Amino acid sequence: MPLHKLEDFDSDYRNSFDGDDIKGKSVYTEGSDEKIGTVSDVLVDEDGHFRYFVVDLGFWIFGKKVLLPVGRSRVDHGADRVYALGMTRQQAEDLPEFSDRLAVDYDYEEKVRGVYRPSAGVTAERSLDTPTPLDATTGLGATSLGAATGLGAAAYQPAPGADAIVDRPTYNRDTYNYKLDSSLYDLNEQDHQTLRLYEERLVANKQRRKTGEVAIGKHVETETARVSVPVEKERVIVERVTPADAGRTVTPDATAFREGEVARMEIYEETADINKEAFVREEVNIKKVVDRDTVEAKETIRREELDVNAPNLPIEER
Repeated sequence: MPLHKLEDFDSDYRNSFDGDDIKGKSVYTEGSDEKIGTVSDVLVDEDGHFRYFVVDLGFWIFGKKVLLPVGRSRVDHGADRVYALGMTRQQAEDLPEFSDRLAVDYDYEEKVRGVYRPSAGVTAERSLDTPTPLDATTGLGATSLGAATGLGAAAYQPAPGADAIVDRPTYNRDTYNYKLDSSLYDLNEQDHQTLRLYEERLVANKQRRKTGEVAIGKHVETETARVSVPVEKERVIVERVTPADAGRTVTPDATAFREGEVARMEIYEETADINKEAFVREEVNIKKVVDRDTVEAKETIRREELDVNAPNLPIEER
């Protein structure tokens, strides 16, 4: 029964997990909540059944990888953890080291199973350390594994029942199948159920869109301006008057008549000299300001609530 790495079996398995990759989850002990290591890979059989988690024990044993049968695990999606049921440091040290260079054949798996198998006279459902009961609200159920990986729900159906082992059975490589170790490989559907409740929420985003454009320019307007300028003009006034000594006799020399004698006087006047000049009248500053407002939107959203129908039965919600 050859085993395959999950990615080799289904290269698109990550999309089936809705982004919740099983690889990379931290592994803790179930009771003491002590970190063991990290899930580095998953091994599946030819039918797509989950068989082992490959756990890197970097926190416990440096550089060692071991196989954790899926029946000895509980996956808590909310805490993003995988819990190893009944795992002790001694068991981890006794497990054969896993390496990509070594073939996972029947002999190798027998060494792994030999560490996990209960002693004679102990029921197959109980580990060597008697792990605590699983919380039915968390874990990696048969249905959730099949749906999450796309490998088929039938690949993860639990065994119809677990048989108590009084004496250790005899295992043969030619007749062996994983049903003989149901406590190691079967996922008890009662202890590995996950029911996810969804709800809707409003996501508010903003889009920036252009609402218009403001163009600011200038043009020339004309008007008629009037200005008053006072001006002066000179004029000549010729005034004839009778002197006070009119009629008085003068000497012949004073009465010499001269023809062509002329008196000259310059006359001036002012004219208006109008010119135009430009000057700064005002200055215009252009800028943008942001006005803030709150826009409210109302929408109906849905939310799933859990309905527990267990009349007169003891139910503990955590």
